Amino acid sequence: DAIDLLYWRNVKQSGAVFGSVLLLLFSLTQFSVVSVGAYLALAALSATISFRIYKSVLQAVQKTDEGHPFKAYLEVEIALSQDQISKYADKILLYTNTCMKELRRLFLVQDLVDSLKFAVLMWLLTYVGALFNGLTLLILAVVSMFTMPVVYEKHQAQIDQYVGLIRTQVNSVVGKIQAKIPGAKRKEE
Repeated sequence: DAIDLLYWRNVKQSGAVFGSVLLLLFSLTQFSVVSVGAYLALAALSATISFRIYKSVLQAVQKTDEGHPFKAYLEVEIALSQDQISKYADKILLYTNTCMKELRRLFLVQDLVDSLKFAVLMWLLTYVGALFNGLTLLILAVVSMFTMPVVYEKHQAQIDQYVGLIRTQVNSVVGKIQAKIPGAKRKEE
């Protein structure tokens, strides 16, 4: 389960996933996606071919007939069903339509306050983009995904207290700004 990975319930499994994802991302900082993909495929092929040859030699020396070492995996059905494809396509379609409607609402200023918040976010992202490239942000996101849940779980009371203080201050500032901008009052829904 992904939650168990992020909360480090099984340290070996979380460490393996975290380490391999970071290794992949750091590899991508040095090499192209094509090179990294090709090297990963070559490494996997080297391992499986070596294991297959090892098992064949072992069978020949011991005069056994165990068969193909990957036979169980070769017989596993890996095709996606029409229902699975339809389910994922429906989810993607719903997400895409929701995003398009929200972007239309923000860009065509249906709600002035929300559009201003979006503008501030985009302005802040220009500074983030000037400081970091996308791959660096992805590495920071992966590290955060594997550290933040554990830190929050251990220090939840203190974090909630500070988040509450920050939320109160932000709401106060937003309220003052809304009071000064004509037509920016939020409609009660």
